[in-house]
Parts: sequence; C-alpha cells; structure tokens
Amino acid sequence: MLRVVDRGTNSINTLLSYILFQVLPTIADIVIAIIYFVTAFNYLFGIIVFVSMALYLTATIQATEWRTKYRRLRNQMDNEANAKAVDSLLNFETVKYYAATEWEINRYRGAIVQYQLAEWKFNAVFNLLSLIQNSINTIGLASGSLLCAWAVTNGISDLQLNVGDYVLFGTYLSQLYGPLNSLGNTYRMIQQAFIDMENMFELLEQGLEVKDVPGAPEMVIKGGEIEFNDVTFNYEPEKSILKNVSFKVPAGQTYALVGHTGSGKSTIVRLLFRFYDVQKGYIKIDGQDISQVTQTSLRSRIGVVPQDTVLFNNDIRYNIRYGRLGATDEEVEDAARAAEIHERILTFPKQYETVVGERGLRLSGGEKQRVAIARTLLKAPAIVLLDEATSALDTKTERSIQSSLSRVCENRTTIIVAHRLSTIINAHQIIVLNEGEIMEMGTHADLLLKNGYYADMWRQQLIKQEEGEDVEGVKEVKSEPITKGGRRGRR
Repeated sequence: MLRVVDRGTNSINTLLSYILFQVLPTIADIVIAIIYFVTAFNYLFGIIVFVSMALYLTATIQATEWRTKYRRLRNQMDNEANAKAVDSLLNFETVKYYAATEWEINRYRGAIVQYQLAEWKFNAVFNLLSLIQNSINTIGLASGSLLCAWAVTNGISDLQLNVGDYVLFGTYLSQLYGPLNSLGNTYRMIQQAFIDMENMFELLEQGLEVKDVPGAPEMVIKGGEIEFNDVTFNYEPEKSILKNVSFKVPAGQTYALVGHTGSGKSTIVRLLFRFYDVQKGYIKIDGQDISQVTQTSLRSRIGVVPQDTVLFNNDIRYNIRYGRLGATDEEVEDAARAAEIHERILTFPKQYETVVGERGLRLSGGEKQRVAIARTLLKAPAIVLLDEATSALDTKTERSIQSSLSRVCENRTTIIVAHRLSTIINAHQIIVLNEGEIMEMGTHADLLLKNGYYADMWRQQLIKQEEGEDVEGVKEVKSEPITKGGRRGRR
C-alpha cells in the first residue's frame, strides 16, 4: 500500500516534468514551424510539416502501445523462467530423488523459449518503429526539399526562394525530428505515470470499513463487564463465522474460548477490538455499545498478548514502552520485573538498549512473549485478551510464563483463546465453539461431566500425551483429579 502511494506521488512529479519540459516544448516547436513556413514560405510547406509530424506522432504512439504490451509479456516470461530455475535449484534433492533432471531441463527450456519469443516480438516492434519513423522522416524531408528546390529554380506563385532558404528548410525540419525521436519513451513514461496516479487515487478513495460515528464519546470503563448479544459475523457473505453468539463476562472474571481451528475464537477477539463491525447483534462493555464510542478510547482500554508477538526493530526499552508511550524508564523496568524478564535483560551486553531485530528475531519465543506481557502490564488495561499467547511455545517455556500471565490477568476482565486446554482449567467459565456457534459453556469440571465436545477434546489431548506428543503438560494435570470449581487437587 505504501509503495502504491509512493509511486503515485512520484508519478505526479514525473508527469509534470515530461509535460512541461518535453511535450509542451515539442508541440510549441511544431506549431511555430508550421506558422513560420506558411507565412514566410508557402502554405504547401506548412502542410508538409503538419502531415509529417502528425504521421510521425501517430506511428510513435501506436508502436509504443505495442512495445508496452510485449514488454509486459517479456517481463512475465522472464519472471517465470527465473522462478522455474530457482524452484529446481532449491529442490535439487527432490529432483534427484525422482530422477527428474530431464523433466526440469525441458521445463526450463520451454520457459526460455517463451521468453525468447516475447523478446523477439519486442525487438521486432522496436525495429518496425524505427523503420516507420525513418520512412516518414525521409519522405517528409524529400517532399519538402523537392518543393523547395522547385521554388528556388522556378518559383511558386509569387514566391521565389534562394539556396539559403533551401538549406534553412532542410535544417529546420531535421531539427524538428530530434525531440520526436524520444517521444515514444516520453509517451510510455506519461502512460505509466497516469497508471500509478490512478492506483493511488483508487486507494485514497477506499472508504473505511470501520469508522467512528459522528460525535462518538470516549469509552468509560467502570469494571470491564463484556457482553456479546446475538452476534453474527462473516468475512464473506456466503460463509458465517459467528452465528448468534451470546455470552456475558462479569467484571474481573476470566472466560476461556476453546474449539477447533476455524470455530471463531480469534474472530471474537478481533470483534472486541473492533477491527470489524458485526452484521447482527451488539457488543457492549460496561453497557456501552462499542460501535458507538471512539475506536481509540476502546482500544486504549484493552490489552492483548497475541500468539505471535511482533516486535519493532528497536531496543527492548522502546518495545516495552510501546504499551504506554509516556512511561518513565523506571516504570518500564518495573513492568519487566513483573513479567520476570528484567534479570534476563540485564544479562544482555546492552541490557535495555539491546536492539531486538526485525520482528524480534534476536529474541527467543519465550523472551518475546515476556516482552509482550511487560508491554501489556505497562499499559494497565481494564480488559485483557490472551489470544493463544503460549501455543507457539514448548511446554517448559509455557509453564514458566504462566505466572507472568496470571499477573496480567489479576483483577482484570480476561478472555483467553486457548488450544492447550490445561492452561484454562481454572477459568471461571469455558465457552466451547464449533463452526461459529456456542456448543457448551461451564467450568472445566462441569464440562467434563457433560461428556460433550469439551470432554472429547480433553480426551484427545490426553491420548496424544500418552502417545508421547508434547501437548500442554496434560499428563501432569491427568495425575491430579479435578475438584469443584475447576481446581486441581491431590488424591
């Protein structure tokens, strides 16, 4: 998107430059030449100049259209040939495994042949354009020279020219063709500039899908109660993601969302952040419809720890401070201590000034999650969303982070999107989603007693654990029976 805007703004400068310094001067030269030859010589000389220039411009513009077409085709064939070569080289082991060397050679040869054909067409049009331009140039110059020679020797009506006039005509006409020789490239650049500008204006004309209503007030948080009432939502009209979803999260309580992939868990989080508006129903926080308050005030009251934490290519202090940009260094370090990463940061050579790299690639998965937790703690939101915050981590790292996550959620309304069921057994309520509908709702213990969707998911994770797969530390949970309220107890 930024490249579209960048190209669009650059194209405005390009367009003005070509029009002001190439197109307009060339047109002015032609008009002046026609007027001069009509008045100083004879109207026949003006006609010769006009016809020559008109044919020259028409041929140049038409041939440039053809060249642009074949240039695109040539570039496409070049990209495809390079892609096939790179694909074969990157997968050379697979090629060798299946003795497909000849097949890959023939595939690449076919792509090269197509590229060469497109290249030949491109060059053919270029040569044809040169031939036509030279022919028009020669015919125009020859016609004018013959007419001028006749006027020198015999005269035309009352016009009697001399040898100097003959030289003047030939020189002037030859100089007119100079700027026209680059007109093809000028036309192509102007055409490209218009395309880039059109793309930019189309982008700028795109309306916002989610926007504040006129005069929308800021959200006022009292306790942080969340209510979904008969919410229906879809990304595409033919497929509903959420269907008549209703639930209420009392202030200060923790609710968990579980379900198979595509059941609508993460969509609920996005709707709560108001990345999209619902098609039906409403979402309220402390009785305030989130579609009627400002987006900035809504999002400033909600903290999120995502599954894939993306950090800025800046130092650790900057990334933590992003939770509250006006925070002091001391507040940043206090948040890091609460997230249990302060001591780890001090072991780095540059400590809090350590640059984390693009998307935080220089930090481990656990370290990135702790930075995200510290950022959320610094923000001090009334509502916390944990969107599969530990699903990408190994079991050992996940366990070490759970205490930090508990601090984030303490005394705050919390919604946890979870894949590993062992991480949400102490939630006040667990909502089980399937294909966008709420199938079950209750505590961990109650849902196991129902022996429904949730119990089936729990058993599947136990089976995977028994088969040796690393699934959420379920084995340890298995050895401790579930007591009332979803808490674990020893036998």
